Amino acid sequence: MNRLRDKEIRPGDRWVYSAGFNVAPDLRDTVRIDAELPDLERILHAGGRVAILSHQGSHGDADELDHVAAYLTDRLGSAVGYVRDNDTAGAARLARALRPGTATLFGNTRRHAGEQRNDPELARRFAALGDAVAVGGFSKAHRAHASNAGILRFLPGYVTDSVLREVALLEPWAGVSDRFSVAVLGGVKREKTVIGLDAVSRAYDVVVPGGVVLNSLLRALGHDVGASDLGDDPDGCLRVARAVLGRANRARIHIPRHVVVTRGGAARTVAVEQIPPGWSIADLVPLPWLRDALTRLVGDGGRAFIAGTPCRYAAGFRDSAEQLLAAFAAPGVDALLMGGDTIAELPWEGRVSTGGGAALHFLAHGTCPVLDAVRTGSEGTT
Repeated sequence: MNRLRDKEIRPGDRWVYSAGFNVAPDLRDTVRIDAELPDLERILHAGGRVAILSHQGSHGDADELDHVAAYLTDRLGSAVGYVRDNDTAGAARLARALRPGTATLFGNTRRHAGEQRNDPELARRFAALGDAVAVGGFSKAHRAHASNAGILRFLPGYVTDSVLREVALLEPWAGVSDRFSVAVLGGVKREKTVIGLDAVSRAYDVVVPGGVVLNSLLRALGHDVGASDLGDDPDGCLRVARAVLGRANRARIHIPRHVVVTRGGAARTVAVEQIPPGWSIADLVPLPWLRDALTRLVGDGGRAFIAGTPCRYAAGFRDSAEQLLAAFAAPGVDALLMGGDTIAELPWEGRVSTGGGAALHFLAHGTCPVLDAVRTGSEGTT
């Protein structure tokens, strides 16, 4: 697989940098940008001309990225331009006119419906912005989109150090291990169920579901979860939950007997069979066997990760998260928090991966679609 670190960059070389700068305009959390700055600096310091492509939000609510350009300008110490167009002849002319050692951020790729469909014609137009692709943005490496996978049909791709660092970080948590292993899957995104629950229940010893993952499992068991969040793919998550519950798994899956529910500022603890209509699950009550498993995790010095908060931590429902985090922070436990939202919400000073869905995909398969696209597209290139 081609690596950017091994590629000679000459003054005037034209690069498309496929980034993962999916950060909100308030710039409260810039870790996904900061991780990629050294790779950008390497190209610019060698005299490369860089057209940056990135996304923020989803198609239909895609924001402008001028706030990212301003942040890049500040951190890189030189002006980074911003051009809203990214697939037009005019955008291609602007990219060709860049001076050596300069960069321009082009508009949000998710303004195009074809971005998330990996439309080949859109990818071809993106490819007009450069002669080679620096493949960054590990946080979207599980998504084969036009700007990070489709574009590699037209240009050679080189994986950045920021992506390689994430891969190296995640490898100890991938697959089956002799070490006692605990996984926490929460939050609201579908990949925590569709990718995470399906894969991790085959490889880990204990899975603690929360959020949409728990709600989907409770539905699969026939419980009415009231007004609890079901995410943006309730049917898909339900299918996976039923499949996981219907098969033999390595993992013991924690299905609580009681949960904390909330409505309109009120909260109470109820049995999972008695969730009132209009109330939603905000936290889970750990069973005694889970507390024993956490004791074993600490005693054995096992491995663990959290992908998605298991409760509504920011709203003050914190009991389950605090018990889990206390065990994960113990000496000898190798623990990791994954995903930008998880890292932003939970208090944690240990190792983190901003990958989220990409990290889960890597743990499940040992690779990601974008890494596969680099391998396929790089055959025969130099």
